Amino acid sequence: MNRLKEKYNKEIVPSLKEQFAYKNVMEIPKLDKIVINMGVGDAAGNSKMLEAAMQDLEIITGQKPVITKAKKAIAGFKIREGQGIGCKVTLRGENMYNFLDKLISITLPRVRDFRGISPKSFDGRGNYTLGLNEQLIFTEIEFDNVVKVRGMDIVFVTTAKTNEEALALLKGIGLPFKK
Repeated sequence: MNRLKEKYNKEIVPSLKEQFAYKNVMEIPKLDKIVINMGVGDAAGNSKMLEAAMQDLEIITGQKPVITKAKKAIAGFKIREGQGIGCKVTLRGENMYNFLDKLISITLPRVRDFRGISPKSFDGRGNYTLGLNEQLIFTEIEFDNVVKVRGMDIVFVTTAKTNEEALALLKGIGLPFKK
């Protein structure tokens, strides 16, 4: 069993139950999934960019990404409907906890001038989005093999009903929020 899942079951569940006075164990919020999304706007002109982004995402997560397609055509950006403009990976279960453990203990501390992540990026329904500027902060990515430095969004989807519950859950798991 992953150490974060163990920590969730042994420490976080009792503290959340006490903090928010839940009557039922099923009310306690948990991490449902992590979605990592990488937008590749250059893919409109060069399909190799999308392949490179997919390869980077697969190396980071250990899971094959899905291509996200444009919903409608935008002439100004030279994008046609149905054209691949990004990729995403949805992590659940063991893979999710392994990625989260790696993110908290190895990746985020490598960011230069890192003072914590913003506690303001909740969506009102208990989900948190973390934006990263480059994929190079992950140890698996080799600098020489990078075609283009890209950012990504990491979305933590929880079963929490409010932002306060989700913040307490993610702080308990170990995400380093700013004070």
